[in-house]
Amino acid sequence: MTYTITTTIDAQFDDVVAEVTTALEDEGFGVLSTIDLQTTLKEKLDVEIDQYQILGACNPALAHQGLAEEPALGALLPCNVIVYEADDAVVVSAVDPQRLLDVTDNPQLEAIATDVYERFERVITTIAERFPSGGESR
Repeated sequence: MTYTITTTIDAQFDDVVAEVTTALEDEGFGVLSTIDLQTTLKEKLDVEIDQYQILGACNPALAHQGLAEEPALGALLPCNVIVYEADDAVVVSAVDPQRLLDVTDNPQLEAIATDVYERFERVITTIAERFPSGGESR
């Protein structure tokens, strides 16, 4: 079972992060947090890894709707979108909110999860289309 929406492309890491941020904004999301795992793991564990960023994305209107239905939903927010290097490519992967919200067992959240999923799917498709090398989406 997959729990992400993913594309792999041949592009410069920083360019991809910038385009992901723009595509998220175009879908009504802001990036509330950016975690640079490469730097964090180097500082905390003296471990070297390829570039890897976690973007905490939030659509305020959808978050508000979800919290109104399920106040504990905040434990699952913001939704993460990751960008990382792998095998001379860059992977962009967004959490599948439908899988994430399955843990709440609250059918009132299904429409919100579907909306977020469709927006994330458009973000991933946009990223794959913006880079000439294209990419595999799944």
